[in-house]
Amino acid sequence: MPELTVCFSSVQVSQTLPFERNCVMDINNIYYERLAEILFPDVVMTVQDMEEKYPPRNLPEDAKVTRFAPSPTGFVHFGGLFPTRVSERLAHQSGGVFLLRIEDTDSKREVEGAEENLIDTLESYGIVFDEGAAAGGGDNGVYGPYRQSLRKPIYHVFAKDLVKRGFAYPCFCTEDELSAIRAEQEAEKADPGYYGKWAVWRDSPIEKIEERLSAGEKFVLRFRSNGNPEHKMKFSDLVKGQVEITENDRDHVLLKSDGIPTYHFAHAVDDHLMRTTHVVRGEEWLSSLPFHIQLFSALGFRLPKYLHISQLMKLEGNSKKKLSKRDHGVDMRWYDANGYVPEALTEYVMTLLNSNYEEWRNANPAEPFEKFPFSIKKMSTSGCLLDMDKLTDVSKNTIAAMSAEKVYDSVLAWARRYERDFAVLLERDPEYAKRILRIGRGGKKPRKDIAVWTDVKPYMGFFYDELFKVEDEIPDGFDPADIKNILLDFAASYNAENDSGEWFSGIKAIADKYGYASDMKAYRQNPSAFKGSVADVSMFIRVAVTGRLNSPDMYEVMQILGIERVVSRVKAAAGRF
Repeated sequence: MPELTVCFSSVQVSQTLPFERNCVMDINNIYYERLAEILFPDVVMTVQDMEEKYPPRNLPEDAKVTRFAPSPTGFVHFGGLFPTRVSERLAHQSGGVFLLRIEDTDSKREVEGAEENLIDTLESYGIVFDEGAAAGGGDNGVYGPYRQSLRKPIYHVFAKDLVKRGFAYPCFCTEDELSAIRAEQEAEKADPGYYGKWAVWRDSPIEKIEERLSAGEKFVLRFRSNGNPEHKMKFSDLVKGQVEITENDRDHVLLKSDGIPTYHFAHAVDDHLMRTTHVVRGEEWLSSLPFHIQLFSALGFRLPKYLHISQLMKLEGNSKKKLSKRDHGVDMRWYDANGYVPEALTEYVMTLLNSNYEEWRNANPAEPFEKFPFSIKKMSTSGCLLDMDKLTDVSKNTIAAMSAEKVYDSVLAWARRYERDFAVLLERDPEYAKRILRIGRGGKKPRKDIAVWTDVKPYMGFFYDELFKVEDEIPDGFDPADIKNILLDFAASYNAENDSGEWFSGIKAIADKYGYASDMKAYRQNPSAFKGSVADVSMFIRVAVTGRLNSPDMYEVMQILGIERVVSRVKAAAGRF
């Protein structure tokens, strides 16, 4: 019988004996188990322990478990509202769970206070999590920790298991060595990456690995890929539909040299243990999908369903470009500072996410947006356009539907942050401010003067003597003497006890007195027969009282201002002619 020769360090077997395959497997197993122990000597918990600690959730059959998993590296991006809202709707519409996981493994990029800002900002936009990272550093839920920086021991359990089963290995390449590999690949016009003959640590002898470890050298843990880039496979994405992807053959890094996982490894472990069923993320992650499929398979995890959503677009000239973090109107702090209403942004995002949302909203103006039957099938497969004009229209409609009390509370909270002097005026007499805000509110055709909270101070400023100023002048073409006499007559005859009909009859009488048509029909039929119309007379009074050519209903304005201020302003205006 020929002698069986084994090269243990390279895990290769020569000779062809009947028991050769089993022998190779046994030797491989010994090698991998020994490798796992020397790489992770302190890891004593097993995969089974993790499965028992984080069991499947007890939820209805069709309930979805989704997550938002941001990095605390800066402000909340407008585009972040998209995947967050989709995840929230999928979970809550199905009776499932929506959780917040903080991917804080990159301490160098972490921004102080970013996590708290993220949680507070999302809450202000109605993004409510059922469990996950809580403000102040705590957790809400039993599937935590929900901050990846605290989950290192968990990742190492699965890393050790991958090594033990031959799916991962250490790599001690320095930056210089990796640069040399890249240079060699460029010279050969080969695809860049750590694979094939360039995966120099893939089958290294145990002795060589132990030698490097004994010398205190750091290593990264790499995935041992068995993919073939010549192989294509079909994948069903819930938004993109059927996509064709190429198998991954790269030995990607799973653990960095400090033992912290890469996103690829961490998200696989976390989504499995937290029992995530649906992952919503940007389409830029499609290129990583082949590796993620491979990694989930190696770990023995069921692959969640993926929704790769299109990125937001903006118009630049006549062409569209992807919205970046450097673009205007991206930082959610900008929207807050400029007075955009969270409810309006929610409405706007819903119109972008589902093409039939506007139709539903028109048919259900009073219903909360949560009643809308959100559907993945109605999501766009191409990029949505960020249209600020459309957002303004949506915002006007949203604010117009609010009660005066809701508007007052919201604008006061905003003013306390950004317009303190205005907040003081609003606080001085809340009922007075609410009376102003009630003008034209309600009914089938409410006024839509306010699009953002920054509009409120200019809108209602003339009601406050501290803010009153003449912004518009009466157009040329009218006799100054007429204007002066009309204003003085109105000041002398104004009676705050009159109802709106009596009030307007008095204005019509003044119009007739000075040769202005009180009957608009007669004026339209023969305008040359008059100096003007009652509309012009009303305009004179409007500018005198409000300082503007346009304002809310003048009868209600005067009722709120009171007779003393009305008469005083009208007389002051008459004195300018």
